[in-house]
Amino acid sequence: MTGATTLSRLQRLDLLTARLKTDAPLVLRNLAAEFDVSQRTLSRDVDILRERGLPIEASRGRGGGIRLHWSWGIGQIALSYREAVDLLVSLAVAEQMDSPILMANLAPIRRKLMASFSPSDQSRIKRFKSRILIGQAASVFVQTGYKLPSPLLVERLHTAFLMTRVANLRYDDERGQRTERTIEPHYLLLNYPVWYALCWDRTRNAVRTFRCDRMSSISVVDEGFGLRPYSDFHTALEGDNIILP
Repeated sequence: MTGATTLSRLQRLDLLTARLKTDAPLVLRNLAAEFDVSQRTLSRDVDILRERGLPIEASRGRGGGIRLHWSWGIGQIALSYREAVDLLVSLAVAEQMDSPILMANLAPIRRKLMASFSPSDQSRIKRFKSRILIGQAASVFVQTGYKLPSPLLVERLHTAFLMTRVANLRYDDERGQRTERTIEPHYLLLNYPVWYALCWDRTRNAVRTFRCDRMSSISVVDEGFGLRPYSDFHTALEGDNIILP
C-alpha cells in the first residue's frame, strides 16, 4: 500500500465526505481497498471527519459499515441574508403570539440564527423586529372580507419595509375606491390573520394605516426614508392591544 501523504489524506477526506453524503451503504473494508490504504488508516480518517462535525455512525458487522446519521443535513442549509432575516422575523412573530403548540424550542433556534450574524447585522435585525407589532385577533366582520394578498405584493412590501424604501401604492378602501399613494412603511401590525402597514403617507402628508389585502399593487422606489418615532403612530394604534417586541 502507498504511504498516506498530507496531500493524499486531504484528497481522501474530501472523497470520503462526498461518498458519505450520497447516503449509499459503505463498508469500511471495501473503502480501504478502493483508496489503497489500510482499514486502520481509513478508521483514523473517519475519526477526523467526526471531529469536523460529521455525525458518522459505524456498525459492528463484517468489514465495518459506516453511514451519516439521518440528521446530518440539519444545519447545512445555506440561507441568504434576506432569507435569514425573514425567518428570524417570522420566529419573532410566532413567539409574540405565545402559542403553546410547537413553540417550545423557538428561543434556541432564534439564538442560533442570530449568532450567525455579525454584531452590526444583529443590531439591524433587532430594529426590524421592533417594528413588527402584534395586536388582537381581527373581528369576525373583518375576517369575512379578508383575502390573501398575492405573493408578489407581499414580497415587494417586505422589501420596502425591511430596506426602509419608499413605495408607490395602489389601494382599494372599504368602499372599493382606488387611490394612489406614495408611502413610507414604518411598522407592520398583525391583527391575526390580517396584516396592516402603518405608514407615513407622503400623498396625504399624514400617518395612514393600510390593510395589506386591500393593496392592489406596490412598487418599490430607489429612495430610502428615516424612521419616525413610535409615538407618531400612537393614535393609529389606539384600541389594538399591541404586544411590543
